[in-house]
Amino acid sequence: MNRDATTATTTRVSRRAVVAASFGNGMEWYDFTVYAFFAGYISHNFFRDDDPGTALISTFVIFGTGFVARPLGAVVIGLYGDRKGRKAAMMLSLSTMGAGTLLLVVAPPVAVIGLGAPALLLVGRLLQGFSAGGEIGGATAFLVEHAPPGRKARYAAWLQASMGICNLAAAAVGVALTTFASESAMNAWAWRIPFALGLLIIPVGVYIRRHLPETEEFEKSKPERNEQETTPGRGPLVQLLTEYRGRVITGFLFSVLWTVCVYTLVIYAPTYYESDAAGLGFTAQQSFLASLVGNAVLVAGCLVAGRAADTAGARRVLMAGALGLLVLPLPLLAWLHAQPAFPVLLLVHSLLCAGVAAFAGVAPSTLTRLFPVEVRSTGVALSYNIAAMVFAGFTPALMAWAVGSLTVYAPALWVAFAAAACLAAVPALFRVIPDSRSAVRPDRARSPARPAHGQAGVGQGDPS
Repeated sequence: MNRDATTATTTRVSRRAVVAASFGNGMEWYDFTVYAFFAGYISHNFFRDDDPGTALISTFVIFGTGFVARPLGAVVIGLYGDRKGRKAAMMLSLSTMGAGTLLLVVAPPVAVIGLGAPALLLVGRLLQGFSAGGEIGGATAFLVEHAPPGRKARYAAWLQASMGICNLAAAAVGVALTTFASESAMNAWAWRIPFALGLLIIPVGVYIRRHLPETEEFEKSKPERNEQETTPGRGPLVQLLTEYRGRVITGFLFSVLWTVCVYTLVIYAPTYYESDAAGLGFTAQQSFLASLVGNAVLVAGCLVAGRAADTAGARRVLMAGALGLLVLPLPLLAWLHAQPAFPVLLLVHSLLCAGVAAFAGVAPSTLTRLFPVEVRSTGVALSYNIAAMVFAGFTPALMAWAVGSLTVYAPALWVAFAAAACLAAVPALFRVIPDSRSAVRPDRARSPARPAHGQAGVGQGDPS
């Protein structure tokens, strides 16, 4: 095969990998998103209606318990991916998410089985959380390792963009259902339709298993992995927590903003806009429409951010995104409360989603480059999901309480706190890895300073 044919084949495989991994990842997050979007209807079905506010908080608490399972999924599926391959990890993750979603589709309401209803809801969320815990590591490694040189950030940007695309799908389903189904139908059965659509995740897993090759970087690392498996105490998890624990800490701090900004400004926001506690007075349909527009901005913004990181450097884009999330949400929400009109809602939510995109569009490729190939899937999944469990998992429940009990500006303050934590980690992050622009333009490459022994980010070699 000549060089041009080889290049064309490689490019075709890379693009197919982007489509398959992004669609599979997006469908996983679709299942997470529709739970938050339809939380009001879920609370009506799985909890007693005597106190709607308490029922909604209980629904979001169960949403948060899914995050408790995420570190376990990160370790189990991450280790599986580092030993058996990225495809194998993605297959396990997709099938587990499908099982959890199916349980939500068929679970009877509280009026039929009493306390069994919230118990089944909890089991479904734990399965979804376990699945999502391993998805981030396998999918990011799969995308970055399939990407050609100089395009790793823009390929990985599809990971977050796919979430936005499926949020668009969730919002579109929400708009359609609230437009054409009566409120009684929504409460009775129509809310299950979005979850049934989420079962499309299963055919994606079949496609990945049958049609896509394993990544070349993973195949090249077989000698190192074989040595780990035959040497006592040298498995990926042991190696990660001994040789790379500084990087896990750095990745955790970096991921605090990534998880919090998404779950506050993208996932929780539609509920916030229509909640009585926020006092904005928007309808469910208006909130879904705002989410629809905002997620379109999120998708486009992630792809623009990924391209900018490959050309201008990831550090510049990440710093701009983190600083924007530190200072912009508070004045934007203040403006919305001063002028609670639908056009203002569309503009405010779009600007908030643009801020999320500037950071989250570059986050996957940056976090992935923090870890070498042999521990990459586990390292990314563990550092991200610990942050998700501690800070993001209960964000909707925390915000539902804080908005009603403390201040209507709680979402903005929560995101500002997360941005400050992330900004503290950025210097350590880029002491360990070169800026992405260095990989594209070798004439400007800089050798990263080697941190002192025991400092955050300790590890041998460049993981990119």
